[in-house]
Amino acid sequence: MSDEQIRLLLADDQELVRMGFRMVLDAQPDMQVVGEVGDGAAAVELAAQADVVLMDIRMPRMDGVEATRRIVASGAAAKVLVLTTFDLDEYVHTALKAGAGGFLLKDAGPAELLAAIRAVHQGDSVVAPSATRRLLERFLPGLPDEHEPLRSAEEQLAPLTEREREVLLAVGRGRSNQEIAAELYVAEATVKTHVGRILAKLHLRDRVQMVVLAYDTGLVRPQS
Repeated sequence: MSDEQIRLLLADDQELVRMGFRMVLDAQPDMQVVGEVGDGAAAVELAAQADVVLMDIRMPRMDGVEATRRIVASGAAAKVLVLTTFDLDEYVHTALKAGAGGFLLKDAGPAELLAAIRAVHQGDSVVAPSATRRLLERFLPGLPDEHEPLRSAEEQLAPLTEREREVLLAVGRGRSNQEIAAELYVAEATVKTHVGRILAKLHLRDRVQMVVLAYDTGLVRPQS
């Protein structure tokens, strides 16, 4: 473990929630809470000071979705980990598309919280891909198509080779690199190479956005 600490910004309008997170996070030798804010606008202003922003969805002045979009658009190095109650926040899907590195349930235990932060900070963005899949399956069918018209699925996936499509499909289904390697009878390093090429070709930030794209294009369909 590096001596360098992960700088964290807590964005939640409930002070008690922030206090609870701070107690857990500041107790870690590799983490430091560098700021707390109660709304998305303040999170955008302070994002440059942090490595990871723990972002609530529902906040005054500016919600977590718009704050995530602005942080990503600004080019800030900070990764965003969205916090959700799962049964309420349909717009987590939009936040993931906006560039959030993943999401975490607010009732997650300390071990899951710490693992998620470290994963996002390392750029792995493999924050419970199966949970990402479940959330998308729950909310995608009823989500309005309120942003720019999507290009056709074939147009979006056109840059990919057949093998890369197979890897994207597997990632969309929540498979790990190891599981994909076993399914496709290739080395795990080969899977990592394919993932990197998919991210570059489709201009995606991480694996979570790969999952979102797999659903948006219909490559993976919600299960009944």
